[in-house]
Amino acid sequence: MGEPAIRTRRWTRQEYDRLIELGVLHEDEPVELLDGRLVVREPQRTPHAVATQLVEEALRAAFGTGWSVRVQLPLALDADSEPEPDVAVVQGAPRDHLREHPSAPVLVVEVAHDSLRADRILKGRLYARAAVPDYWIVNLVDRVLEVHRDPTGPTFKSRPAYADVRSYAPSDAVAPLAAPGARIVVADLLP
Repeated sequence: MGEPAIRTRRWTRQEYDRLIELGVLHEDEPVELLDGRLVVREPQRTPHAVATQLVEEALRAAFGTGWSVRVQLPLALDADSEPEPDVAVVQGAPRDHLREHPSAPVLVVEVAHDSLRADRILKGRLYARAAVPDYWIVNLVDRVLEVHRDPTGPTFKSRPAYADVRSYAPSDAVAPLAAPGARIVVADLLP
């Protein structure tokens, strides 16, 4: 006889927030809600932590006032997802988001080593479905910056994805779509 079928349950953002409110999950617990699933986040090894700080510094300089650079804080993308990307840029100031987490980031950045496949596929689909225009992966494995743009969104025949995916070497420079006058050298994002 084969293995018994395992039933799983999807969670909504509202249910996830209620689990935190009731103390079942703690705010600092290393989980995030991705497409209705509670997913354990990648541990913070030193290169990951350093890269996250480097990205934060570069984006604060690139965007300036009028933008909030959020580090490992939740985004309310849709009814089933509340990811906590390594860095996200949203318009406005922190107090503009007192009622609910921001839902329309202009740029999301994930720093990836062990999570590279999940960041490319699972989070890539999630951010494309939410129409995040600019999604970057600081790829610590290959020491490149992967830039994902032009989200296709959900369609009948395919999963959401990014139509334009490019890889930039450490010597290359890139500008965020929402800050086209900025010039960020990829090496400045790598530990």
